[in-house]
Amino acid sequence: MTRDPDVDLRTCYERARDGRYGFFASNVTHFDVLVGLLQGSADADSDLVVQLGKEEAAFFGGGDPVVGVRVFGACLDTLAERYGIEVFCNIDHTHIPDDFEYLEAAVDSGVPDSVMVDASDEPFERNVDLTAEAVDRVGDDVLVEAELGRIAGVEGDTETPDDEAFYTDPEDAVEFVERTGCDLLAVSIGTQHGVASGRDLDVRPDLAAEINGALLDAGHDTPLVVHGASGVPDERIEALIDAGVCKFNKNTRYQYEFARTAADFYHEHADAIRPPEGTADDRAGFFADSDWEPDKTYFHPHVVSETVRDRIATVMGELCELTRSAGETISDEYE
Repeated sequence: MTRDPDVDLRTCYERARDGRYGFFASNVTHFDVLVGLLQGSADADSDLVVQLGKEEAAFFGGGDPVVGVRVFGACLDTLAERYGIEVFCNIDHTHIPDDFEYLEAAVDSGVPDSVMVDASDEPFERNVDLTAEAVDRVGDDVLVEAELGRIAGVEGDTETPDDEAFYTDPEDAVEFVERTGCDLLAVSIGTQHGVASGRDLDVRPDLAAEINGALLDAGHDTPLVVHGASGVPDERIEALIDAGVCKFNKNTRYQYEFARTAADFYHEHADAIRPPEGTADDRAGFFADSDWEPDKTYFHPHVVSETVRDRIATVMGELCELTRSAGETISDEYE
């Protein structure tokens, strides 16, 4: 889903690989997060990859993820017209074979530029077979990202314990790409889904470089993806870009920024919203019989939403600088 029909996500990733920069592909859990991501990317003059997981799609669709994909796509398409950057959508973590029906419906909606199919909890041969089937079902117009290796932590409703996680083998990566035809490969190099402290992660840029080198030697210029980027130190992100990674998934950071910003705002302005002790909690009557009344300056939803959007925009701008995508929008080449 881009503003310019002549620009596609494959071109964007190829350009990033050549220019030694990358993207934080950002999961959108709320409308305010989306607006903040767009504003922050535009301010940094960086293209944007947003992601929608099935759980998030169900939220936007009032419980129906297929409806949610269409609703999200309409919002994204309309908003993207306001910004001078390219905006792409990835459908994140479809767990095959269970999600095949959802995957096909999402692709049929015309919303995604790429889809991530996940059979990484299956044995290697089963993962290969399911991923190859997904590539065939998706077709040539939408990129397919697959995963090889297991990443610890919680992703949606799926939890992988630490003792079940394992690193991606470079030789297996080459065989996997050759046999499945996937366009991007998510690799396990020590990151973790969800909340994680960087000092507890054994992140290995050297392994990413080894996987990238093995793929290139075999004739596959396949972009690498790192999931679980929240909590990874900046210097490791920079080293991973140099090692061939051009897409980092980030979700938890935005969730925390949303909640923390809203919590700080309402804590600071609690006296303007909650009645003082001893005052009857007359919400329906707006405290007509009291000397106190709430201040709409602070309880109007737009006020905290604007604060959240501004914070997400600031974070996104900093992340664009970190991945070196700032100032690299592909739109400049098509003006």
